[in-house]
Amino acid sequence: MPWSEEMKEAFLRQQFAAQHAYYQEHYAGAAFDVILWDGVAAGRWYVARWTDEIRIVDIALLPEYRGRGVGTRLVGEILAEAGRKGLPVCIHVERDNPAHGWYCRLGFRDVSDHGVYRRMEWRSEAQLKTAS
Repeated sequence: MPWSEEMKEAFLRQQFAAQHAYYQEHYAGAAFDVILWDGVAAGRWYVARWTDEIRIVDIALLPEYRGRGVGTRLVGEILAEAGRKGLPVCIHVERDNPAHGWYCRLGFRDVSDHGVYRRMEWRSEAQLKTAS
């Protein structure tokens, strides 16, 4: 866009505010955390912990932190927590998001289609054996 830096900044702030308000309304009580890597802000994420599942509502890393194991470590911590609690971990991933393959490698599986989003779910080995 042929916008000034100030216009771009204002637009991004407006978009973030709208998204944050939506998440606060639809995922009340979800944790909103800045992701720190070596003490530096590397991204942010929203995680909802409910009685029947843990939902990764949104995760975003700055480009310079992608592909460095940051997301794998964070999601791995959530998967370990879910495994201890016997809960599935769910996330909605946009259909054309290249991170879909990454989630598959982490053990997530597509469980339903919601138009532009796929609902993905991870379950521990113990949960999978119980469900069989």
